[in-house]
Amino acid sequence: MTKRFEGKRGLITGVANRRSIAWAIAKRLSEEGAQLAFTYQGERIEKNVRDLADSVSSPLVTACDVRVDEDVERVVREAGEAFDGQLDILVHSVAFAAAEDLEGRFTDTPRDRFWLALDVSAYSLVALARASEPLMDAAGGGSILTMTYLGGERAVPHYNVMGVAKSALDSSVQYLAWELGQKNIRVNAISAGPVRTLAARSIAGFPTMEAIVEERSPLHRPIEADDVGGGAAYLLSEDARNVTGTTLYVDGGYHAMGM
Repeated sequence: MTKRFEGKRGLITGVANRRSIAWAIAKRLSEEGAQLAFTYQGERIEKNVRDLADSVSSPLVTACDVRVDEDVERVVREAGEAFDGQLDILVHSVAFAAAEDLEGRFTDTPRDRFWLALDVSAYSLVALARASEPLMDAAGGGSILTMTYLGGERAVPHYNVMGVAKSALDSSVQYLAWELGQKNIRVNAISAGPVRTLAARSIAGFPTMEAIVEERSPLHRPIEADDVGGGAAYLLSEDARNVTGTTLYVDGGYHAMGM
């Protein structure tokens, strides 16, 4: 395999277990030569993340609550210390909405949980990008990638407030791409079709979503986490050096269909 990321240093957020999209991306980057640091959220998944990180000889595994600016700044500072003050890659694969808000009506979403979903799922990208900017500038540029979904562009039953959060995330990608491009920092997103992850199981009706996408997409096949890993490797590599502010759809072409 081509070592497109030889000598590159990356920070990966959002790994929970082997089925995580963030892990599929990390594994692909590591296979192509990248050195990676990882964050985890909460003691419940710490061991999983540490075991996975050890398998790719990670120099840093650290806790991060993306709702706390000081925590975000500390994590990026620790990554800088592990990587000699430079960072080439940031993968943002963090999202959260209360389970009850992915089952009932969007109209009934309470104010506090609305802001929680937007804070964790969208503003965290802004906070991480801001903290990472000096390290990427020191590296001569960098690439930031986040995970979005079609539910931010169209109404998807049961996706509810998470769709609104993804819409905010999509817009954030474009504004960050504009501002950070002056420092040769690219910002892109991947919109994946339904992938069987731990997070996906919290969405009511997920099996139905999965079946509909497979039935109606031009390629008529399921989406795997490794498919997203391949798309991410492209966007994060120099092969995409003139690609920024955009969304790559890894959904079998479902997004192109009218019905």
